[in-house]
Amino acid sequence: MAASLAPQPLPLSTADLPGTGGALRVFEEDFLVEEIPSYAASGEGEHLYLTIEKRGISTMQLVRTLATALGVKEREVGYAGLKDTRAVTRQRLSVPWTVARAEQATSLAADRWRVLRVERHGNKLRPGHLIGNRFCIRLRGVVADAEVRARAIFSALTVQGVPNFFGPQRFGPKEDNAILGHAVLFGLPEGKRAGADRFRRKFLLSALQSELFNRLCAERVRERSLGVALLGDVLKKRGGRGAFVCVDTVVDTPRVESGEVDPAGPMFGPEMLAATDVPGAREAQVLAETELSLAAFALGGDETEGTRRAYRVPLANVDVVSEGDALRLSFDLPRGSYATTVLREVTKESVAPEIDA
Repeated sequence: MAASLAPQPLPLSTADLPGTGGALRVFEEDFLVEEIPSYAASGEGEHLYLTIEKRGISTMQLVRTLATALGVKEREVGYAGLKDTRAVTRQRLSVPWTVARAEQATSLAADRWRVLRVERHGNKLRPGHLIGNRFCIRLRGVVADAEVRARAIFSALTVQGVPNFFGPQRFGPKEDNAILGHAVLFGLPEGKRAGADRFRRKFLLSALQSELFNRLCAERVRERSLGVALLGDVLKKRGGRGAFVCVDTVVDTPRVESGEVDPAGPMFGPEMLAATDVPGAREAQVLAETELSLAAFALGGDETEGTRRAYRVPLANVDVVSEGDALRLSFDLPRGSYATTVLREVTKESVAPEIDA
């Protein structure tokens, strides 16, 4: 059974448009990521918000380093999202506030990171406390008409949305995270070893859910129904948590076309809203093919309760600039979505995974 959980090839939604080619991450500066926060710091409260620029280290390495530098426990350091390692990234982290700690934080810096801003706020940062991420990415060695090709691809993605695939980061350099997630779920020895700490356990369980989501999202891309309301679909309000089952495609199709709601696939678990009709049957088939069930996901407790994830995400603030034989791409994506998915569409080449944890 475990072998059937290895990541499957993912289709391109713009396969009919030629790609730019090009090399990614030749230099760390070629990949810039900046968080778009959900809210501004209030200026008062029991937590310090540190906006930090880092390069060449992972978010979790930064958490450990920051905890040591400021004399706090690692679990007291909050962050809104994990950021790429081989890149220049800007993100907020939080630590408990004290006067002395605030004074110390303003001058913190090291070879691979520096504090850009120090603020106060009332709550600890938690995963998901961001709207999305802004990317500025340079591709080197692209084809001669790369700018024209990239603009055509971005135009198509802006209209139809970006497939909300989980990127290769989620599945690990050996592509076995979903397999290990299965072992964690069922308490197998290899799962107990791989998921020894809580963070890793949760990550591996999520990888299992993510692989099943990707398979269903891939089917929507292949049949070109990424932005179509099917009878029985779970439709999710864009930017919100509200979801409902489509019982009238005539009513719901305009809402999907306008971007008000999106068809949403399963992050399997016993508490997620169930799809019906053809979408529900497809979800049941994916579970059957991997010999899993909703009841099995109950074994993961509150780490696999289940939810719904949009099959597509909007692409915003797109810009394309030629720089000789290089191409600079700028765009925004909502939280939880992957720039590697966009880059696959643009380059038409596989994008090497960037492992952050």
